[in-house]
Amino acid sequence: MSELTDLVVADRRQEADGVVSLLLRRPDGGALPGWEPGAHIDLLLGNGLERQYSLCGTDASSWRIAVLREPDGRGGSAHVHDALGPGRRVRARGPRNHFRLEAAPAYRFVAGGIGITPILPMLAVADAPWTLSYGGRSLSSMAFTAELAARYPAERLRLQEGPLDLNTLLAGLRPGELVYACGPESLLTAVEALVPAGSLRTERFTPVAAPAGGDESFEVELARSGTVLTVPADRSILSAVRDAGVEVLYSCAEGTCGTCETDVLAGEVDHRDSVLTAQERAGNETLMVCVSRAARGGRLTLDL
Repeated sequence: MSELTDLVVADRRQEADGVVSLLLRRPDGGALPGWEPGAHIDLLLGNGLERQYSLCGTDASSWRIAVLREPDGRGGSAHVHDALGPGRRVRARGPRNHFRLEAAPAYRFVAGGIGITPILPMLAVADAPWTLSYGGRSLSSMAFTAELAARYPAERLRLQEGPLDLNTLLAGLRPGELVYACGPESLLTAVEALVPAGSLRTERFTPVAAPAGGDESFEVELARSGTVLTVPADRSILSAVRDAGVEVLYSCAEGTCGTCETDVLAGEVDHRDSVLTAQERAGNETLMVCVSRAARGGRLTLDL
């Protein structure tokens, strides 16, 4: 199980309409676990609420997150906005990273709305030419625009109210150039239609739609005990394993956070997560037990 870190809210700021940032530190002022751009933490908010938020600061002694209030959400963002002010205590798990900045000769960063959060620290460490295209419903709803304008040359930034002209912004990619994109599903779908999979890295806040019907039951062997479980067509590996009394760390149960990533020792996976890259899926070394299954009703051996 990943270690929990006790934190205190050291500062809170209104970054945009509907967006607040929290600066989190250890109560004793001690060092926090290290992290790299693209990482997120699980924030344990009480009453069963656990949510993932990207780290978006650059100070090694603190963690900064930014949270958009979601009127139709499940309560996590409302709790952050309404209950977490300076001095309040909270616990976190992580950091964990499935959106790492890889070495490349150039980058194009694309952000929509609160999708700026994992990209913001990437800009500070990118050691190759880059541009950022950042759009939102309105300029007043776009967090960190003043910070961006103060830190980086205007020619690198395109901060735009309304939809981005992706056809123009993503034209003429050079060999090896990488595109990093984060934001609403409509934005990511549009980017995916324009950028070859090998040149694109995305982070999603909502799960990719699962195939409709046609699932089969399959077997999972738990390598540490030798137990073999049958996973019915209408259930997940996660639920079957937990019913067998095996503890597995998980959070979103939608294949978006990466908390339940588990090593695959044998078998072919039908990957259904929104976390792994195409190359990682092809490698068949890990899977997210909350959504992924055995390919063609086969058998998987997992490091559980």
